[in-house]
Amino acid sequence: MSRIEPVRFELDGRAVEAQPGETILVAARRAGVDIPHLCYTDGLRADGNCRACVVEIDGERVLAPSCCRAPKDGMKVRAESARARAAQRMVLELLRAEVPAAAEKPDSELAVWCERLGVRESRFAPRAQPAPDRSHPAIAVDLSACIQCTRCVRACREEQVNDVIGLARRGADTAIVFDFDDPMGTSTCVGCGECVQACPTGALRPAAQAPVTRSVDSLCPYCGVGCQVTYHVAGEGAAAKIVHVEGRDGPANAGRLCVKGRYGFGYGRNAERLTMPLIRRPGVPKGVDLDPSNPLAAFREASWEEALDFAAGGLARIKAAHGPHALAGFGSAKGSNEEAYLFQKLVRVGFGTHNVDHCTRLCHASSVAALLEGIGSGAVSNPVRDIAYADVAIIIGANPAANHPVAAAFMKNAAARGTRLVLMDPRETPLARHAWRFLQFRPDADVTLLLSMACVIIEEGLTDPAFIAERTEGFEAFRETALAFPPEKTAAVTGIDAATVREVARAYARGPDSMIFWGMGISQHVHGTDNSRCLIALALMTGQVGRRGTGLHPLRGQNNVQGASDAGLIPMMFPDYQRVADPAVRAHFEALWQAPLSDVAGLTVVEIMDAAAAGKIRGMYILGENPAMSDPDLAHARDALAGLEHLVVQDLFLTETAMLADVILPASSLMEKTGSFTNTDRLVQLARPVLPLPGEARPDWWIVQEMARRLGLAWDYAGPHEVFEELRHALPSYAGISWAELEREGAAVAPRFKEGEPSQPVLFTDHFPTPSGRGRFVPVAPLPAAELPDADYPLVLITGRVLEHWHTGSMTRRADVLDALEPAPWCAMHPEELAALGLPSGSRVRLTTRRGAIELEARADPGMQRGAAFMPFCYVEAAANLLTQPALDPFGKIPEFKYCALRVEAAGSMSVASAPV
Repeated sequence: MSRIEPVRFELDGRAVEAQPGETILVAARRAGVDIPHLCYTDGLRADGNCRACVVEIDGERVLAPSCCRAPKDGMKVRAESARARAAQRMVLELLRAEVPAAAEKPDSELAVWCERLGVRESRFAPRAQPAPDRSHPAIAVDLSACIQCTRCVRACREEQVNDVIGLARRGADTAIVFDFDDPMGTSTCVGCGECVQACPTGALRPAAQAPVTRSVDSLCPYCGVGCQVTYHVAGEGAAAKIVHVEGRDGPANAGRLCVKGRYGFGYGRNAERLTMPLIRRPGVPKGVDLDPSNPLAAFREASWEEALDFAAGGLARIKAAHGPHALAGFGSAKGSNEEAYLFQKLVRVGFGTHNVDHCTRLCHASSVAALLEGIGSGAVSNPVRDIAYADVAIIIGANPAANHPVAAAFMKNAAARGTRLVLMDPRETPLARHAWRFLQFRPDADVTLLLSMACVIIEEGLTDPAFIAERTEGFEAFRETALAFPPEKTAAVTGIDAATVREVARAYARGPDSMIFWGMGISQHVHGTDNSRCLIALALMTGQVGRRGTGLHPLRGQNNVQGASDAGLIPMMFPDYQRVADPAVRAHFEALWQAPLSDVAGLTVVEIMDAAAAGKIRGMYILGENPAMSDPDLAHARDALAGLEHLVVQDLFLTETAMLADVILPASSLMEKTGSFTNTDRLVQLARPVLPLPGEARPDWWIVQEMARRLGLAWDYAGPHEVFEELRHALPSYAGISWAELEREGAAVAPRFKEGEPSQPVLFTDHFPTPSGRGRFVPVAPLPAAELPDADYPLVLITGRVLEHWHTGSMTRRADVLDALEPAPWCAMHPEELAALGLPSGSRVRLTTRRGAIELEARADPGMQRGAAFMPFCYVEAAANLLTQPALDPFGKIPEFKYCALRVEAAGSMSVASAPV
């Protein structure tokens, strides 16, 4: 392959080299020469409209904008000639007349360039100044500082593809507008803040302002995308607070953020933050009706020594009286890899049981079960941004625009460049308008629909016979099953006509490069594992795996679900998915940890709750999880937790679970810790402390170690770096990643089995990590949901997340901006469904299932199908999981959050068949 030579040109008399595709401005900056510029910024398409960057080029009559002009060999460019400088200063002087210095932010790019080029004042008349707009809780709009560089327009419409900001009118009346010239707060703005980050003057800026005293690079604490961020801090010590956040050019986010990543930082200094260890007062009954701002109503403050002795002592007494399997622990996917590793080790060695699990059981356990079975690895095969290489991308059972907004932006970018997006979901979500085809199938018809696609691919000879023969096994059995589901036969079940199914199946198979993303709409069913088996089969039969732009990607819901699973927070697996039942594996970990280990696989989340309700589990240690909000059939889960003899909770707030505790240990937020986190792309990244710990709160790894010492374990880790070093010996897939590399580079891709090996952003290029090296087809058959609608409960309830909130809301409901944007519980129903009830949009309704009832606002949503209702599960005032049912997928042991029978009535009504609450 021939080497591409750089372009050599002259800039102000000095030789400069430009890489192919670089502009004069970029090449100059790389050579250490700054050319004035305002409408240009990294990451956005060059527009060339401000003309502050004009340069003189020999042989050309007019000045050229250096931001969008590529140099040529031998070209002579002058950025500092008298003519170029006069033009640059004139542009700045004209803009200075347009923008009063008082209106812009003090360090604005306009102010910086005016200072550098000596433009102190303007000779030109100012324009009429528009009034400021303070309608948005996070973003202040002051268009008197606007220079119409259109960076905000490009950030909104081209980078994030939200299409809210535009230019309206013409000539001197031209202005930046939101939607149809609406106030920003009432527009369709999703609050991602990319416009704020792009704005060079402060016309768009954070609503809360304070002088920044330092900036710290770290990570976003929310979803699995794993965005790298810079936190800007005002003040020091106990008075320090985060004032605004910017996206960094990280591998996963390329500088982008969503509303949670940019404005969801306030929870760390919320007034309800726990800052002292707490012990329950004698005689105070357990319940979830406490005021989280007043924990002393049920608890008293304690020293760390007393609290730790009490916490560990209670667990030790239960172990001594009832054996190790009377104890259990829930770890957290919000904590670091080091914390997850220590916690599962504590449960296995200190408790003597494998009863340890975490929220992946409620998210992607069925996906992991199918992936391990089918291709030998529970990790994604390709990163999200590989969609840029895909010709076709299926997104099924996922709402990335709400749950993974930065990933959704890359998906929308790919669609704009020609990738054919296929969205498949019972709900019409925002990504549908960017989709080539949208298949709104009926709830619970996932397996039938996917089998009908497989049938088309097989019937029409669109499989990859060579790939099947060389790299898979079990195809014939799956083939026989799939051929029984032609789309003409399944249309009545799925609601998708045969022609559309055939069109989509052909497009996926023919690619040439096709990719599949899925979310919890696939996994949270009693047939979740079968759903994932079908997706794996589609990839295997077409050979759509092992290349850029292909593969399988279950989108991870929390910031460290991948890492917590890798580190061993799974009851039937040691770290790196090594089976507890395997004697050789147990022997390895017994040698590593110098302790005997149980040969009995542990219980999963819901099984632990059932065992607690039955009196078999008597004590629990819960770190950073909130099962009193996240588990299905909450009344049952809360009763089980309240009935424990001893419950230790380690968390930031008096969560609903903490309200049921006997002792509470105040934990650390991501903004206060050092640790590694593994995102949905298998990218291991380092978080750094931004703020000091408040009050007597302590690092989570330290608390776990102190608990371990009181349970007889001689642990003496000096910090997360030493824990990570041991973790590398426990996880072969992390063995090649060093702490020094994470500190130096900030990120590394797993798996890497030896130091110095190249990263593997794309897995399974030539084999699968299965015993045979082959991928495995597993035949499936459609099965109904565990609870179907009937005359008493005629609708279907679907639960999920909402853009502004996350998981159980314990963090986002305490972030002022996020809670201001979406403060109250709601459900969505088709307008005709509401009309049939005689209710307008905005009415309060009562949702009832066989487990309970709640009341909340109903919103008309034409994207819903008739016969279904959707609601977020983050609102304690109307907890969705009081309604959901605990039936489990038999393989992944994940509850069926996405389907149960429901009745909807006007609030306040109570029919004869209403279930007790």
